[in-house]
Amino acid sequence: MDVLLNGGNMCVTHGRSIRSEFAVGSLSTKSSVSFSYRSSLRNHTNLNKYKFEPVQKDFYSVLGVSKNSSKSEIKTAYRKLARTYHPDVNKDDGAEEKFKEISNAYEVLSDDEKRSMYDRYGEAGVKAASRMDMDDFDDPFDLFESFFEGMGGVESMGADKKRRPVRGDNKSCKIILNFKEAIFGVIKDILITRYENCETCAGSGSKPGTNSTECSTCRGQGEIISRTRTPFGVIQQVSTCNTCRGCGEIFTPCDWCGGDGRVWRTKSINLNIPAGVNFDSHLRARSEGDAGKRGGPPGDLYVSFEVGSDPVLKRDGNNILYTCTVSYLQAILGTTIKIPTVDGDVDLEIPEGSQPDSTLVMAKRGAPLLGKSDERGDQLVRVQVQIPKSLNSEEIELIQQLSNLHDDSKRPLMIGD
Repeated sequence: MDVLLNGGNMCVTHGRSIRSEFAVGSLSTKSSVSFSYRSSLRNHTNLNKYKFEPVQKDFYSVLGVSKNSSKSEIKTAYRKLARTYHPDVNKDDGAEEKFKEISNAYEVLSDDEKRSMYDRYGEAGVKAASRMDMDDFDDPFDLFESFFEGMGGVESMGADKKRRPVRGDNKSCKIILNFKEAIFGVIKDILITRYENCETCAGSGSKPGTNSTECSTCRGQGEIISRTRTPFGVIQQVSTCNTCRGCGEIFTPCDWCGGDGRVWRTKSINLNIPAGVNFDSHLRARSEGDAGKRGGPPGDLYVSFEVGSDPVLKRDGNNILYTCTVSYLQAILGTTIKIPTVDGDVDLEIPEGSQPDSTLVMAKRGAPLLGKSDERGDQLVRVQVQIPKSLNSEEIELIQQLSNLHDDSKRPLMIGD
């Protein structure tokens, strides 16, 4: 762990300790420090009046940030450390001093003018510019309360709030589709195991025919609030009531669900899979997740897909890929061939003079765009030209004549000449 020191800022003080303790995050280490005398102290007979203080802790190290950190990064670091070391949360010895140290560092580094002075002259420069000592910095607890104002202050640091209706958990499942089902959509029946509201108690958790009573411990609030007066003000702490477990009521639990208000069931549901889904698609079925607690809304069901392959067609996003093979004569003269598509066989014209590995586009023969079924991708057909490995004598003679014609004319052979 590197500890950064603010070099060159040795200062003189009366009656200060010469030991320094450095702390970064949760790690605390004691470091030995070399001392030097100010050149202005020339009267050696007066040296016994002074003790020399080591260089103060580097404020950037205190917050665990670098010197080029933004104000947002400094603010985030302070928030994290202040919550960790606030005395109402951290009861360890030294937590309060660490908290003050963090607050002092943040007060300087969060102020552009003070930060600039600190970067140039160190802590001594900030003190001199402000004409105050470290003890005159703003109260660290006031700084903390101001920083977390509107965020719940100390109360939000681990205290449970009153339990209210809770939304159910989301569920997930994977559906297997064949190639064409993914392209054109399909209705699927699936089995899902989830929490559903208990029909016996209608989700209340209470045994039918019984009445609930207000918890006398928390007076129906579901939480216990304790207040402690300190030199820095009144600190309020909130915890879940152990008597009613946070619900604020004492009731006789339902015999069927045990008081939870929900039961575990497997159910068949119909899912309308839209056209155009693929292996990387994720869809949400609203309110098909677990039932909520205490009347809370249900969660959602998130669906992913496993899509099967096709023997001859391949899918690339919303486009369909296919490779056809034609003879060299068909490539030269042109032809029309049957091409398989997701819509069935379709005639495709191979233009004369087609080159090997050329690509022909069959517009709007691809997969529909997800959510836009009236828009479709294309089918891309790659043309492979088959060159014969052997020829009969008649074929050889004809090709030789063609070759001679090409050589005699001294020009490329053009189809249609």
